[in-house]
Amino acid sequence: MNKLPELLAPAGTLAAFRTAILYGADAIYAGLPGFSMRARAKITTDEVRAGIDMAHAAGRKVYLAFNLFAHDHEYDNFDRVAKVIQYLGPDALIVADPGVVTWVRENFPNMPIHISTQANICSAASVKFWQNAGASLCVLAREVTHRDFCTIRAACPDIKLEIFVHGAMCMAYSGRCLLSNFVTGRPSNRGACAQLCRWNYDVILRERESGVEMPITEDGRGAYIMNARDLCLMPRLGDVLAASPDSLKIEGRNRSEYYVASVVHAYRVAMDAWARDPENFDPAPFMAELNKLETRGYTTAFFDGPVNSEAHNYETTRSESEYHAAGVITACTADTVTMELRNELRAGDELNFIVPRSAKNVTFRVPHIINAKNGEIMQKMSAGQCNSITIPCAWIGDAARVFTPDMFAYKHK
Repeated sequence: MNKLPELLAPAGTLAAFRTAILYGADAIYAGLPGFSMRARAKITTDEVRAGIDMAHAAGRKVYLAFNLFAHDHEYDNFDRVAKVIQYLGPDALIVADPGVVTWVRENFPNMPIHISTQANICSAASVKFWQNAGASLCVLAREVTHRDFCTIRAACPDIKLEIFVHGAMCMAYSGRCLLSNFVTGRPSNRGACAQLCRWNYDVILRERESGVEMPITEDGRGAYIMNARDLCLMPRLGDVLAASPDSLKIEGRNRSEYYVASVVHAYRVAMDAWARDPENFDPAPFMAELNKLETRGYTTAFFDGPVNSEAHNYETTRSESEYHAAGVITACTADTVTMELRNELRAGDELNFIVPRSAKNVTFRVPHIINAKNGEIMQKMSAGQCNSITIPCAWIGDAARVFTPDMFAYKHK
């Protein structure tokens, strides 16, 4: 069995912690509320503590994002931050600001420091700089090509290297964008980005002397002029793993637990398949699973060099997937499974359950809807207000024995 890097999953909710653990993440990263690039994440300090306890009980690590760019007045709050860090007890801090690195070294001398992608590390020289500053791991910028990574790996054998393999791309250089600040007042580099690069724009030309505004005719590509596709290195995963990174990171602390389940599952089973037989590894079946997610389309971004127009979707930000999240299992007995809905379900819909650590999912068709609250037989049920259905194990067959709480299902649109 070939050695694998850790698979690092995002968690913006306590449910995402549980999901990442269930589907095979080796480590999880979460935000320190108010002091990371995902300040809007819907998770409290106590929930982060509960997630860390849960992960540690399962033998997984948790890294805490502390990657703000701090102004002088914010250091006045760092005594409080220190108490929060002590309370949470993470396995490492993800930091971007040199001043914050110094503060961590002085106040938490035994805490491993991971340098965030926001530090824009693109060279072996930068990696060595951060290593000398006390870092134990560097997250390389998304703009680093695979060839560059191999060069950095050879030049820096004594420090851990992490790369992003999946998730949203920014139209600016590794997130250095101020569009949101300028237009909406929501700070993009403080986790409150309004994602103006995803908006549909009408391009207007204003004639200088008269002040008359004249719309510019658009071509067939539409006007989503800054909308980047999502990063996906699954098609090149064999090359990625052969280059010996230490950690593969999935973006998405603001994403749903269904997203976490689907992406972690796909990369977990793909990595395990490569480890068993790298010479015959085929990413196609795992890519098929990722294609069922609602995405903006995929790109390998900078993997082979500078990006071209295929890295952007100029037509729409709508998902290209034909599938919806259907629901999540909340309870199992010997005879029935209870599933809380995430989208409307109708009699005759086909459900596909994502089985943890298994490349074989469970698929069956629902003959009718059974209301879990009262047993009523229905033709359809909408999501919302914890609406749940009962699924008799007889519908599923022997495969029902693999079902556990927190498993997800999706259905065709």
